Amino acid sequence: MFVDYAEIDVAAGDGGKGAVSFHREKYVPKGGPDGGDGGKGGDVFFRASANLSTLLDFRYKRKYRAPDGKPGGKNNRSGEGGNSIHIDVPVGTILTEVDSNRKLADLSSNGQTVLVCRGGKGGKGNTHFKSPTNQTPRFAEPGERGERKRVALELRSIADVGLVGFPNVGKSTLLSRVSAARPKIADYPFTTKVPNLGIVPLSGFRSFVMADIPGLIEGAHVGKGMGTQFLRHIQRTRVLVYMIDVASETPRLDLDTLKNEMKSFDPLLVKKPAIVAFNKIDLIKERPIRIDGFDLQDKDTVCISAATGENIDNLLNALAGKLFAA
Repeated sequence: MFVDYAEIDVAAGDGGKGAVSFHREKYVPKGGPDGGDGGKGGDVFFRASANLSTLLDFRYKRKYRAPDGKPGGKNNRSGEGGNSIHIDVPVGTILTEVDSNRKLADLSSNGQTVLVCRGGKGGKGNTHFKSPTNQTPRFAEPGERGERKRVALELRSIADVGLVGFPNVGKSTLLSRVSAARPKIADYPFTTKVPNLGIVPLSGFRSFVMADIPGLIEGAHVGKGMGTQFLRHIQRTRVLVYMIDVASETPRLDLDTLKNEMKSFDPLLVKKPAIVAFNKIDLIKERPIRIDGFDLQDKDTVCISAATGENIDNLLNALAGKLFAA
């Protein structure tokens, strides 16, 4: 199961309490204070891992806590610190503190690590409180409480190119045509229910990552058809490909609807470099192809057949021009 959102509770360890102790040995029956300090509580880190692709594990485990520090001991022995814990999440996960809605981190590269909750300091032992007026302090500090947060985890796919279009327009077919990815393909809407990624090889040892985003429908920006879950995966892409069915009776309306949905979700999405790809030209017999309201000589518009591969090279060359332009 692909899960791209979860909320969990994380807590760092509390600091160990300081010790109340007095030095005692055979010939020193009334020695001074020798209580050691408590150990620091363990920290909580989040770490991006390329070995993970979903937040599913966080559906089943929602509470994480680092160990507390140990109490101090006699003879000025400090308590052992609590071990820190590292919580692994997929690359592309954004961490947000739920209560304040404050963004904590964007873990966009493998191995990237961030401290989210700091462990509490250990309390000072009674040896720190000796003074000329109090030679035998019988108190010590308790350890500080470790930080606690409720953290929202939001996974956004990392890709160079995002395929955007209505359901059943051929996005998955295109991804399988140009990469080794094998998304589910069928002739009915909403076949794709999760983002699929594929590496697209180009000439000159170049390549880029393409994402097949599940189909959008009108009202996607308010969650219709799980639209908000799908739209967040477009936010990281550098270039968009708007895929339109060449047989549509309203191609301009289709494109405007897609753009409006994205703009309503995040105005920055429609400012990304983009190419309009009219798909399924293998079903059109007339040549040259004409589409009302579009100049097919425009370098940012291309007619393709993901099923047969016709003009796919033209699309890839156009994408390469946008991705690798000097």
